Amino acid sequence: MLETLVDTYGEGAVLMMAGLAVGVLFGAAAQHSRFCLRAAVAEVTGGQLGPRLSIWLVAFFAAVALVQGAVALGWFEVAQSRQLAATGSLSGAVIGGLMFGAGMMLARGCASRLLVLSATGNLRALVTGLVLTLVAQSALRGVLAPAREALGRLWLVPGGAARNLLAVTGLEAGGAATLAVAGLALSFGLAWWRGVRVSHALAAAVVGLAVALGWAATCAVARVSFEVVPISSVTFTGPATDTLMGLVNSTRLPAGFGVGLVPGVFAGAGVMALLTGTFRVERFGAETPMERYLLGAGLMGFGAMLAGGCAVGAGLSGGAIMALTAWVAVFCMWLGAMATQALLNRGAARHPVAG
Repeated sequence: MLETLVDTYGEGAVLMMAGLAVGVLFGAAAQHSRFCLRAAVAEVTGGQLGPRLSIWLVAFFAAVALVQGAVALGWFEVAQSRQLAATGSLSGAVIGGLMFGAGMMLARGCASRLLVLSATGNLRALVTGLVLTLVAQSALRGVLAPAREALGRLWLVPGGAARNLLAVTGLEAGGAATLAVAGLALSFGLAWWRGVRVSHALAAAVVGLAVALGWAATCAVARVSFEVVPISSVTFTGPATDTLMGLVNSTRLPAGFGVGLVPGVFAGAGVMALLTGTFRVERFGAETPMERYLLGAGLMGFGAMLAGGCAVGAGLSGGAIMALTAWVAVFCMWLGAMATQALLNRGAARHPVAG
């Protein structure tokens, strides 16, 4: 059936429809679960193992368990993904991760969270996301590209075994899946202990499922295609730039998984917000200064392109396939975010809001 669809409509169209379906699932689940790395970091910085941390951990371990389990069973193979096969940058992962983490706290959301919030009526998230996308495009192909390339060349790692944590640690995919299942069980336990609603915890697991489905869909199309089809999964900075540039530079969007993913996430989150009564318009105000959000957007846009992915693209999709640079990037995102949140907390303590 898949071969027929590819023969009839082409790889690009099939990938775009797959991205749309995965995006709807991810957007609805992310909105309902309140999946947000920034909120998890804020809890940890405040000395809490709270509900938002448990939501992020459920999504993360679900993604790793499902992807590595599928690889162990031979359902698909991810060795040819860019995050494993191509030359990577550890300097980019470190510097970009720190920048992205700091920007995420200033903008009160990572790239995926901003897209989800935009669909629920949050105009702050919409403006911030657009600026993030423009900076990311500039870092990819524009005036900021030379700086990104120079930083990325400081510490390179070859593709293949050197970039695969399974090869580095000697762990098999089945072993990684088993450890992830144990982590998932502990994460569900933390969610129960912190009073997380069952539907929210399950929705967080669906976020991880969407990541696994993204890898499965692109691998399946690549297997039946006579063309070279890059395999990938849920990520936002790159697809958002492709979508935006397609909208402003062409009468037709370039067909592909990422171009379907972005509107799918927006639609899924928006419908979920309407169904649950959480849709409401929010604007910038005295307590939400635009300049802080725009600074955060700039740091995230450049940082994501330097690190090779956003909090979801590196943290979940890259982490699920055990890409070394992805794990380094998300670790540095946590470090940068925690340091920034600590500074914000100190500033708030020194200058409390009157009334």
